[in-house]
Amino acid sequence: MRMVMIVTRMTQLQVPLLVMLLSVSCFPVRGRMPISQIAVMGIVYCDFCSNNSFSRHSYFLPGADVRIDCRFEAVSAEMAEQITFSVTRTTDRYGVYRLEIPEVEGIRCAEDESALSSSCQASLVRSSAASCNIPGHKWTSNEFSIKSKQTNMCIYSLNALNFQPRKRDINLCGN
Repeated sequence: MRMVMIVTRMTQLQVPLLVMLLSVSCFPVRGRMPISQIAVMGIVYCDFCSNNSFSRHSYFLPGADVRIDCRFEAVSAEMAEQITFSVTRTTDRYGVYRLEIPEVEGIRCAEDESALSSSCQASLVRSSAASCNIPGHKWTSNEFSIKSKQTNMCIYSLNALNFQPRKRDINLCGN
């Protein structure tokens, strides 16, 4: 059985409704398949010296918009499913964007390496700082994962994205 879920931009009223429906439909029942929790996250910063690295003059960008496109293929003895989605997230005050995927039934993402294959990409949409709004690292698909067998949680962390100022400050950054 193949299931495809596509999430697009929703109004503020649609999101709580979707969360409520997902929580009811994914509510664990004793004796059923295991439940996984999956999170995708990354950071956005202002590369003040425009050298595509985080320097002492760089700072994290709160309020920046990032588009996240992911595809998860879950395979187990009981099922084969595909979950695909695209969402836009805004960074918090520390420059972190995060997407939490509610419970995924039947997947032991932390226990079995072959149980879940993923492909995620993040790309810059908009900077929150007028003084630092030229895209540097525009997108990334490089990730590393952190897995907890105890809680059956998998966190996919994407490489950092950055914006740069229009003009490089030679006094602070040098040539």
